[in-house]
Amino acid sequence: MNAKNKLAYQAIQAISRQIHGAQAIILRYLGISRQAYHQWQHHEETAWEQQEATLKQKISQVFQEHRQRIGAGKMYHYLTHDETLNFYISGKRVKRLMSNLHLKCQSRLKRRQPTKQAEQELRDNILNQQFDLATKPNQIWLSDSTEVRYGINGEHKLRLCGVLDLYGRYLLAYKLSVTETSEAMMDTFKQAFDVTGDVHPMVHTDRGSAFTAKAFGKLMSEHQVLRSMSRPGTPYDNAPIERWWNEFKLNWMESHPIPKTKAELIALIEEGIHYFNYVDRTTQRNGSTAVEYRSEAA
Repeated sequence: MNAKNKLAYQAIQAISRQIHGAQAIILRYLGISRQAYHQWQHHEETAWEQQEATLKQKISQVFQEHRQRIGAGKMYHYLTHDETLNFYISGKRVKRLMSNLHLKCQSRLKRRQPTKQAEQELRDNILNQQFDLATKPNQIWLSDSTEVRYGINGEHKLRLCGVLDLYGRYLLAYKLSVTETSEAMMDTFKQAFDVTGDVHPMVHTDRGSAFTAKAFGKLMSEHQVLRSMSRPGTPYDNAPIERWWNEFKLNWMESHPIPKTKAELIALIEEGIHYFNYVDRTTQRNGSTAVEYRSEAA
């Protein structure tokens, strides 16, 4: 039975309960036989139909739990990791049911064009968009910052600095500051080194003043890292962390009410980073979370 006929039968059933004699009139108008209608009334759900009903309920639940910010690909991973579902689920099936339920993920924010910064210590673009070079944790780190807001009307602005491990897109460290300064970025990297221990990754950044400062370069030399920088006006050279920020802001920050105070902002950011490190599942990680992906490599 197709969805159109099922909806028609359900409508007939609902109306005929309220209006005496309506059933016969509607059946005649729609050209549906009494026999077909009565067969539907006494129809028992098949195992497939029961699965469909269960999946629709689960999909709606998961979609709401993730603030209506996930598409069919991520939905598939969440459902296949749900231990309460004991039947086979395909990606096409999930996509079809999400379409039937009219559930659609919001699109990513448009990328902002970066402003030119004063250049001091520059490095070559060694990474050169080879984002598949990372085969284990702490081989390649990316760093950048993004703007976040709080206040009654979002009138207060801060910079959220971060260090992202390219392997599994795991955010190692973060810090809030008034502006993107070399001190703020250095503090963020110190946190990252404290968490990971004695590692010497390639560190890729843009050419912002925070990363071209001599003090920042000195810190990198102390930890014996290999430096790499994006080319001027080429944000795609640092695409993974740009995308991480975009998804963080669109799928987390903008799906919650704007924080009224700095304390609320900090709490929301901490919850969001925990979500993307420990809860969010992606196809790029074979359906694993970032922390699971790192553990599998250990």
